[in-house]
Amino acid sequence: MTPPPERVARKSTTREPIIQEPDSFDLEEAGSQTGTAAEPEATRRAAGVTESSRANRGWWDRNADEYQVEHGTFLGDDRFVWGPEGLDEVEAELLGPPEDLKGKDVLEIGAGAAQCSRWLAAQGARPVALDLSHRQLQHALRIGGSFPLVCADAGALPFADGSFDLACSAYGALPFVADPRLVLREVRRVLRPGGRFVFSVTHPVRWAFPDEPGPEGLTVSASYFDRTPYVEQAEDGHAVYVEHHRTLGDRVRDIVSADLRLVDLVEPEWPAWNTAEWGGWSPLRGSLVPGTAIFVCERT
Repeated sequence: MTPPPERVARKSTTREPIIQEPDSFDLEEAGSQTGTAAEPEATRRAAGVTESSRANRGWWDRNADEYQVEHGTFLGDDRFVWGPEGLDEVEAELLGPPEDLKGKDVLEIGAGAAQCSRWLAAQGARPVALDLSHRQLQHALRIGGSFPLVCADAGALPFADGSFDLACSAYGALPFVADPRLVLREVRRVLRPGGRFVFSVTHPVRWAFPDEPGPEGLTVSASYFDRTPYVEQAEDGHAVYVEHHRTLGDRVRDIVSADLRLVDLVEPEWPAWNTAEWGGWSPLRGSLVPGTAIFVCERT
């Protein structure tokens, strides 16, 4: 699961890498080569499919270590958590009862360190964990598991038609792609008839509020209907991080246009036990406005 970071550029606070660097990949060198050594500028501008994919692949490769240090404890190694509220698939059963997962072929999109796939494997499913970021998948290898790891773009899934019974994505891919319909159509293609796809994203209403966990994050500061992407860019203007906004209606229309059927829309409430802050998510905001939207879809 890879919920997005807070939409604020920041430097890594990780003092030591938690996995060894391969000789062929140097994070500091990669940053200097792509112009990301300096603090990026946050702006709102257009960003297409190719630019968004390239920027976000690089961002997650550079920041995977910090992300896992900051959020690994909350996510666990083998839990299936749908978002910062802490809604667990054990309780939600959005993919179906756990006992029905045994023997099912399941694709996890935007898997990060593959915590969700690890939980699925423990239920007897046959998961495949896919992520755009090679570095995130290195963390999946570090934790371990007997299921396949695939580094690929969600808009061009490297699988045959009808390969999976289920697909899931906990904050993976959909918030970061310029055209989510490409992903949804690919998911439909690789699902078998009657297959289910469940994905969670930042709740669309949050786009209108500052990405702050405190009281300042409760005042509308932008138009909910402004779909201009949020972009962090280097001094030369090329994007190093991109996040896209879709309204609730857009998400529904995207699902329908991909010939999927929307079965349910879940808006998790913030539970009393969860006192953690995660970027702009917090108990204060979570008790007043939704932070996550989970779409449950089926292939007809």
